[in-house]
Amino acid sequence: MFHPITTVHYLVLSAALLAIGVIGVLARRNIVIILMSIELILNAVNINLIAFSHYFRQVSGQIFAIFVITVAVAEAAVGLGILIALFRNKQTVLADEINLLKW
Repeated sequence: MFHPITTVHYLVLSAALLAIGVIGVLARRNIVIILMSIELILNAVNINLIAFSHYFRQVSGQIFAIFVITVAVAEAAVGLGILIALFRNKQTVLADEINLLKW
């Protein structure tokens, strides 16, 4: 009665994470939630990379996933730094109310 976890299971999980992340980016106004949704999208990509790396029995997908994790950490650090600076100036974290780049 044991059902092994296959690559399709990982792809379904990745698609669900991608859908949740895209909905979070498009539907939310809070910048913190938008950054978390971007992290979900990057994690969906990592699951795909590792699943196909295991399926094709090559390490290149896993190495590339480590680079994606590194970029995600840098993106989160820079994004939170910008968010803190914007909050100190505008007193809000809503994306609609931050219009610093408008003329």
